[in-house]
Amino acid sequence: MSKAARLREQSARERIAAQQAAAKRAEMRRRGIIVGGSVLAVIAVVVALIVVYANKSNTPQKVAGGVHGTVLPASVAKDITSVSAATLNAVGAGSISSSSPPVTPISGGTPLTSGGKPELLYIGAEYCPYCAATRWSMAVALSRFGSFTTPLRGFHSSSSDTDPNTPTVTFYQQGYKSNYLTFTPVENEDINRNQLQKLTSQQQALWVKYDTIQTAQGPSQGYPFLYFGGKAALKNPPFDPGILKGLSWAQVAADLHNPSSPVAQAVLGAANYMAAGICKMTGGTPAAVCTSSAVTKLESKV
Repeated sequence: MSKAARLREQSARERIAAQQAAAKRAEMRRRGIIVGGSVLAVIAVVVALIVVYANKSNTPQKVAGGVHGTVLPASVAKDITSVSAATLNAVGAGSISSSSPPVTPISGGTPLTSGGKPELLYIGAEYCPYCAATRWSMAVALSRFGSFTTPLRGFHSSSSDTDPNTPTVTFYQQGYKSNYLTFTPVENEDINRNQLQKLTSQQQALWVKYDTIQTAQGPSQGYPFLYFGGKAALKNPPFDPGILKGLSWAQVAADLHNPSSPVAQAVLGAANYMAAGICKMTGGTPAAVCTSSAVTKLESKV
């Protein structure tokens, strides 16, 4: 990682230091099953092998055809995309600091549309642990406005960066369909920090305009970046990736349905902010999402 990028990420970490401290205190791991009897022992071994295979990281994280990551089991993908409105409303802002909301309004924003619909632009990188954390919230939020048309694929951030091997999904070549918006994901760099998807001139211009910070080495842009059709933007990581440390994809997905879990408090809190940002760009549609208690409480901040 370049010095500029490291400074960018360090700055982001400092801005969420308060959230990091709270999240670290909440990290408790569980799960342990003791099975007796020879028949049950055999079953347990078989199940364990299946779970390990389903949740392991590809090394390298690329399969035939240029598709990155590991296709998630249907049950795990469903857990990610089917978080109920009741659970999201129960979490609200969760552990996300109200003094530093992740999605903020922008003035004089350049309108961004595609296919006659407002466009949500995401710029990230597969190696980036902050992008890894953010994608969970994006997947939950986007599932409220449409559906993913290609399977969600599990991935891990770089093993040599901060918060190594953070579990996540990748949006590289990810299909999505919605009646309300167009989702344009750009995974700009791969796991080895090589260019993966090139930005268009318009995307580059928006990134430079709305997410440039000054460093000792000069101006720099950082990951992740979300541009909500010219209405709002996400410029900083919404929460500490360390909250996901040591968890499998299945464990993170399951924790999303427990409003009191540290994972749900962070991921769903950020997802509600993102939903509020999307509602701002769609003009408040669909009403079922945009008039929900969690979204309406946060809309004034985005």
